Amino acid sequence: MMKVAIPRGEYFWVRSMFKPCIIIPVYNHRLKIAHIVNVLLEMGLPCYLLDDGSDAPSQQELQKLQSKPGVTLLRWDQNRGKGAVVCDGIVQAEKDGYTHALQVDADGQHDLSDIAAMLAKSEAHQNSVVSAWRDYADMPKGRRNGRRVTDVWVWINTLSLSIKDSMCGFRVYPLKQTCALLATSNIGRRMDFDTDILVRLYWRGADVEHVKSRTLYSDEIPSHFDLWRDNVRISIMHTRLFFGMLIRFPQLLFRRKSGRRNSYV
Repeated sequence: MMKVAIPRGEYFWVRSMFKPCIIIPVYNHRLKIAHIVNVLLEMGLPCYLLDDGSDAPSQQELQKLQSKPGVTLLRWDQNRGKGAVVCDGIVQAEKDGYTHALQVDADGQHDLSDIAAMLAKSEAHQNSVVSAWRDYADMPKGRRNGRRVTDVWVWINTLSLSIKDSMCGFRVYPLKQTCALLATSNIGRRMDFDTDILVRLYWRGADVEHVKSRTLYSDEIPSHFDLWRDNVRISIMHTRLFFGMLIRFPQLLFRRKSGRRNSYV
């Protein structure tokens, strides 16, 4: 077994069969990324930095971080979308021998002190997705309302109330199951990604475990959310998922009534 140090003198244990890494999609996030990576490396967690066509100053910052042991930089010249690079990062991490990948955003909004609890829960439930969920009362009103609407659609499209805060990208993916999904499904590539992949993993039989977390808002980091385009993408995603749910309705209903995990297409 390997003991991984956590700041403040805490520890968690990682068994040889449980090999996690961190994946971080980056798009012009030069202000916070160095701090995030340094904290994660202090925890003994290898990091994949996914440069989604960042500007020159951000590229320079990422190049500096690439020289640190435990950091792998994957870079694309053109912006492809958060979901697109996260999917590629997941596939690469699985090829490199990791069993689980914890997605952390590069804007500094995720509370890294919750990582120990998330990885401990992931080790205990290795076939499940472990997702952070946030208290909506702490969010700006516009974001809060949008997330509540999405929650309702997720409950409809899974016939379940078991998924909380599906738009939170702070989560641990089981790589074998996730790569199997990516090989057969067209997942949303931008702001529709986090909800789309979580619902589809649930359809394939993965349970979703949760760890409560908080969002650390900062005025220094502008949002990349495009109010018009991304809301259209999310609306289209919910429509696609709804018709996908109708196809899977008998299996999902059986799963809800029996409490059993099943593998769906």
